[in-house]
Amino acid sequence: MSQPLFRDPAAPVADRVRDLLSRMTLTEKVGQVNQRMYGWDAYEREASGHRLTDAFRAEVAAFDGMGALYGLQRADPWSGVTAATGIGAVDGARVSDAVQRHVVETTRLGIPVLLVEEMPHGLQALDGTLLPVNLAVGATWNPDLYEEAAALAAAQLRSRGGHVALVSALDLVRDPRWGRAEECFGEDPYLAARFTEALVRGVQGPSGASIGPDRAAVVLKHFAGQGATIGGRNSAATELGARELHEIHLEAALAGVRAGAAGLMAAYNEFDGIPCAANGELLTGILRERWGFTGLVMADGLALDRLVRLAGDPVAAGAMALRAGTDLSLWDASFPRLEEAVRRGLVDEGTLDTAVGRVLALKFRLGLFENPYTGDRTPAPGPEQLSERIARESVTLLTHDGGTLPLGERARRIAVIGPNADSVPQQIGDYTAPQRPGTGISVLDGLKAAAPRGTEIVHARGAGLVGGDLSGFPGAVALAAGADVAVVVLGGSSARESGTRFDANGAAVVSSGNPVEMTCGEGVDLAELGLPQGQSALLDATIATGTPVVVVLVQGRPHALPDLAGRAAAVLSAWYPGPWGGRAVADVLFGAADPVGRLPVSVPRSAAQLPVHYNGKDHGYRGYVDQPATARHVFGHGLSYTTVEYGTPRLSRSSVPVAELTPAAPNTTHAPPQPLVCTVGIRNTGARPVRETVQLYVRRVVGGTSWPRVRELRGFARVALEPGERAEVSFPLEARTLASVTRDLERAVEPGEFEVETGPSSDRTRGARLTVLADGLD
Repeated sequence: MSQPLFRDPAAPVADRVRDLLSRMTLTEKVGQVNQRMYGWDAYEREASGHRLTDAFRAEVAAFDGMGALYGLQRADPWSGVTAATGIGAVDGARVSDAVQRHVVETTRLGIPVLLVEEMPHGLQALDGTLLPVNLAVGATWNPDLYEEAAALAAAQLRSRGGHVALVSALDLVRDPRWGRAEECFGEDPYLAARFTEALVRGVQGPSGASIGPDRAAVVLKHFAGQGATIGGRNSAATELGARELHEIHLEAALAGVRAGAAGLMAAYNEFDGIPCAANGELLTGILRERWGFTGLVMADGLALDRLVRLAGDPVAAGAMALRAGTDLSLWDASFPRLEEAVRRGLVDEGTLDTAVGRVLALKFRLGLFENPYTGDRTPAPGPEQLSERIARESVTLLTHDGGTLPLGERARRIAVIGPNADSVPQQIGDYTAPQRPGTGISVLDGLKAAAPRGTEIVHARGAGLVGGDLSGFPGAVALAAGADVAVVVLGGSSARESGTRFDANGAAVVSSGNPVEMTCGEGVDLAELGLPQGQSALLDATIATGTPVVVVLVQGRPHALPDLAGRAAAVLSAWYPGPWGGRAVADVLFGAADPVGRLPVSVPRSAAQLPVHYNGKDHGYRGYVDQPATARHVFGHGLSYTTVEYGTPRLSRSSVPVAELTPAAPNTTHAPPQPLVCTVGIRNTGARPVRETVQLYVRRVVGGTSWPRVRELRGFARVALEPGERAEVSFPLEARTLASVTRDLERAVEPGEFEVETGPSSDRTRGARLTVLADGLD
């Protein structure tokens, strides 16, 4: 007897999906769109190893199959999984195969299960290698480096039996009070789009129908606008108009879709009153019909159950989300009742078939029907070296007196103080598994290891991370007073502790009455962005000693900073730099590495002046009466240990017909037009080598069908220069460089006057005028 068509690896995926769907019962179909079980409830650890639980077996039996299983290898305080109870690297593949074997061998059709894991900055599992958080990744302005690290993280996930990586990429830091700011690549859609493309390429590999055995499918979080909730309140409402959504919040998602992302996760927030998971205009109208996306849409944790308030009951809530375009659930009680929804006539079975087909198609792309098991593969090494390299390239020098750094022979005694000086957990961010003893290096230990022979390093914590306890001040201030330099390591922490309380979806519950020392992370939003009272007082007291002070901010969001010019010798930002971030910070402080990070987000003066993102609408606001409206440090800012001189940008042409920038059929009767290019000369005028990030911005000065923004990032290039060396940096000016969102909410180049600007940051640019001519004009 010949095998069914869906078992034929040579058949097209669409035909295999169609054949398999024709063989499935309604119950089996509902099982394929469900992911309602927490993965850590699927096994128990015993003295002899891990065994599958009765709860897991019952879940598989309920639908004669299982669509996906979330977090089999997740470990953290929310799941309650520890190093003693969880799945380490050596057992990952074996336990994953046990799960898969049960699903394949005990169900009628033997459809494999998708094993879904969190990979926000490295695999969130015991022995998973952590990367710096996304805000640090964004500060590198180096997508190629991130792509390389993402590929190794995906290989690590796949070697342990996982198939799907959930990665935050689509949210933007429009309000830094939001606790999940650390999960964003920054505040700018262009920058986020470039890193999202790199993420998809790294995790999934070359674009194509199949996803290789050392790669994983990526689901991009969160679609869309979650970074724009009112007041920076997690999972709250947004007041986005359609134009703001398209101009700012959809760019990274569109880039991810075009790069071939396997899936997107619908965000918690609502848009125009409709939650994203039930928003047909977003999930079907924009994502599928306009963009042509064919992958799957996953709901966020328990998000579908929130729809009961609109739909009336869980059955109707599930039908509402399915009709809108959600394909796969996460932990909710609504999608498991889709069979009832179909029988009640709330949703067509054909709509369910479409969602099931997308889940099955991904399983075929991953090769799970042919190779469902991982086998005795050696766990892939993680991106440890790349993690440290990302950390090093993310360190951003915000201010500098020109002489204190890099630390040299004059710094024979260095006082290292502050609550973030000697804590690896406080520098690795949210969504992390427990780290094995000895993993990572703190800033204090990094400085001790990097210091030249004969340098004395002394340490005191001085203040708590939160609160205003001053009891540790005297000793810390005394150490600073007796030192040649004081390195004050301040900032925040997303470290979840065993005593942390959690919502049902895993978000931390931290309030003013909760003593847990978390100041960032999911569920940890701040009203005030300044450093906590004790940290601020410690900084002031240290500066008052007269010892040169170098401030290092280990943080997951841009804290509002006072004016430290003339007070602190230098200020550096090290967005949660990961386990080996302490060594990276030390290398920059001692000059073994130059500071090359650039701000991916603007740093405010206070929470009261928000928003301060650089690319707001250009209405010429002059500022408040009591303080400027401008940021303390702007997007793109970052200093080095040398100086770079920029020339005025030059355009290859001062005008161009709009038709040349509009995709059209090839014209074989005329010679192709001269490329439109912007070129700028730069020169290293200092005494040290530098890797400069040259930035390209565009300003619409006249024309267009909507009000322009102040300026918009449209390109960047990283250039290495020796002392005295010059270079010419060229940027092609293409349709996407000059395009804006039209009245039809499509991107197109519109006639008008543009200022094409280059510079080292968004507030230090020089420009050249470009005219885009309407058709028929020259």
